[in-house]
Amino acid sequence: MRFFRRRAGERMSGGGAGASTVTPERGRSQAGLLARRESEELLPVTRGDPRARIPAEVLRQIRHIDMRTRGLVNSLFAGEYRSVFKGQGMEFAEVREYQVGDEVRSIDWNVTARMRRPFVRRYEEERELTVMLAVDLSGSERYGTERRFKSELATELAAVLALSAVRNNDRVGALLFTDTVEHVVRPRKGRRHALRLLRDVLVYEPKGRHTSVAAAADYLSRLLTHKAIVFIISDFQDPALERPLKRLALRHDVVAVTIEDPGEFALPDVGLARFVDPETGVVVERDTTDPTLRRWFAERVAAEREERRRLLRRLAIDEVQVRTGEGYVEPLLRFFRSRETRARRQ
Repeated sequence: MRFFRRRAGERMSGGGAGASTVTPERGRSQAGLLARRESEELLPVTRGDPRARIPAEVLRQIRHIDMRTRGLVNSLFAGEYRSVFKGQGMEFAEVREYQVGDEVRSIDWNVTARMRRPFVRRYEEERELTVMLAVDLSGSERYGTERRFKSELATELAAVLALSAVRNNDRVGALLFTDTVEHVVRPRKGRRHALRLLRDVLVYEPKGRHTSVAAAADYLSRLLTHKAIVFIISDFQDPALERPLKRLALRHDVVAVTIEDPGEFALPDVGLARFVDPETGVVVERDTTDPTLRRWFAERVAAEREERRRLLRRLAIDEVQVRTGEGYVEPLLRFFRSRETRARRQ
């Protein structure tokens, strides 16, 4: 329930400096060269952006997130990602001479007739995929009671998914939305592009505060001409979810990554408290010592979460639930493995 969320403070800066020991002249020159290279690599790529140097704090955040996620991408998620998200079809590779054990149905009869001995056609999976990350930047994302804000967890998840995609030579893009589509990074390949995408998610300051999944879904339907994998990273605090999600899932493989905070599940017993809706700005005061109020709040939140789960199941959309106070490795691995198991059964 969005109404009872406490006012979120200023966005916390992420990442440590992680500086190493620097020797006098040579060390300074190497550090300066590294900073310049990273700044050049992370310069804006979207049309209309100022060609300005990236602030040092943002570079530190990107390096910190990149270092934290690189090992996960290279070890844990590499095989899982590839086995779950397969190519969209098969493409012809070559014709070779028949070998014992080859499928008779793969024989190329035209070549066989010309060569007077059997030849088979070999196909390879068309591996290239398009992955779009729809990241919610609405006011309710700037909330967190344990370890970090929901927006910070969303950024790190976007980094993991983007780097997993480019490691498998897939194209990856991003759409940042509130109640409107605020910023779009069109899908491209390469690690450099993924880092620029991460930079945009980190530094973009949204103009809106409300949430509209419909706005994001409608834009993606127009942008993506072929089937793509769409990760919607949001807390889904939007009452009008069914129609846009259903429309998007008809053409694309949609995965809902639901970001939650433990402070949203129960109303704390702290006496008379003032609560601010981070999206509408509405302020209410309630006596949190009232057990009836706390019970009503918990039941309402549980009902909303169950309603969302039923909706996603009905639309055949996979959901990955992550919380700010916990890690995201296990939820992602469970998602990958359950999806792979389901695919084998089919």
